[in-house]
Amino acid sequence: MTGPTTVRDHSGPNIARKKRGARAKLRAMHSGDNTPRSAKLRRRLKRAPWALAAVSVAAGSLGSCAPGQTSDDVRGWSYQTNLKTNPNFTRVNAALLATSERMRKALAQEEGMRLTVYRDVAGYPTVGIGHLVRPEDGLKVGDRITREQAMAFLAQDLKTAEQAVVDVVGDLKLYQHEFDALVDLAYNVGEGTLSESESPDLNRAIALADYTGIAEELDYRFAGGRIAGGLVHRSERRAQIFLEANYADVRPG
Repeated sequence: MTGPTTVRDHSGPNIARKKRGARAKLRAMHSGDNTPRSAKLRRRLKRAPWALAAVSVAAGSLGSCAPGQTSDDVRGWSYQTNLKTNPNFTRVNAALLATSERMRKALAQEEGMRLTVYRDVAGYPTVGIGHLVRPEDGLKVGDRITREQAMAFLAQDLKTAEQAVVDVVGDLKLYQHEFDALVDLAYNVGEGTLSESESPDLNRAIALADYTGIAEELDYRFAGGRIAGGLVHRSERRAQIFLEANYADVRPG
């Protein structure tokens, strides 16, 4: 979890290309037209590993879940694929969702686990799985915690991030992977950054139910006034989760 100085970056040709790609993917997933570009994008989405796996597990897993929920096996799968294999799969109120196991694993991979309190790239005391140390924790740089304490901090921080997402999206319905991506955003940059004053464009997109616009507002890469390489990859992975339900690491190799 990064401190409150983390800000978005919408500059440069790479960001512009990512925005255009995000729009194209969402249009193709909803479009019924047969233009070569839309057809090609739909074929690519169908061939994606997460889509193929969903076909084999969705029919047997979704039926046993409570209303508005999905099992850990299928949380985060592409909604396009699940709509084809199970007509009951749909967007639901964020309050009915919790962070999926796949998102927990991706988040832990991004944050790592460190049992000694250190300063993150923005200079904030941090410990465990990206837990931003607070005064009530009674910890200082150099102090050690146990693995159990680290997991307790993670559970606590995820609840805070989940509630922040519920608060900011209001009545907007989300798929599991969309919820996961927004939870990662809140966890990574702090729930305060999702506020209307800090992220007006994100809040505007939510108010308009503009899912493409939401995807475009997931890019946060500055910490302590400079670009942090880890945040660049984290932002790319977050957008990938939101758009494609693909939780894989985006780093080369």
